[in-house]
Amino acid sequence: MIKLKLPLNEKELLNLKCGDEVLLTGVIYTARDAAHKRLIEEINAGKEPPFKLENSVIYYVGPAPAKPGQAIGSAGPTSSYRMDPYAIYLFEKNAKISIGKGDRSQDFKDKLNEHQGLYLSAIGGAAALISRSIKKCDLVAYPELGAEAIYRLEVEDFPAVVTYDAHGGDLFQSGRLLYRK
Repeated sequence: MIKLKLPLNEKELLNLKCGDEVLLTGVIYTARDAAHKRLIEEINAGKEPPFKLENSVIYYVGPAPAKPGQAIGSAGPTSSYRMDPYAIYLFEKNAKISIGKGDRSQDFKDKLNEHQGLYLSAIGGAAALISRSIKKCDLVAYPELGAEAIYRLEVEDFPAVVTYDAHGGDLFQSGRLLYRK
């Protein structure tokens, strides 16, 4: 496991390869379909985004409400392909890392490589385990979206796997090839 402190600098980001297992500590933001759509509409209308996009990490999650004494409820990843058109736009605004589950489009992968970003996979079905790494959760924007609002998460040792790296590495593709032999 590679322990990383967010935000990553360019050298750290470029050193990561598909298949690397990482533990993230720092700040990540949540956003799903509705929040991405709203965020991009507002940026296109000339408004400032509700958080700094440059070098940001965006986690595709709709967290469950926190139980007493917890920062957050279950917080497992959602399928990422739905965010592809939005993520492509956010790379152009210097967002660098997205976290979710599942394969992505070729357009997404091409834009990720062009902007030297990363796509990380969080473990689907491990929402309660993942929530233990989230130490603080604050609402940032769009409270009317409920669980799909944008939240700022402070995480410690958040587990993920580098699925697409900044050099064109693709864990889904290499994994399939490995098991076909």
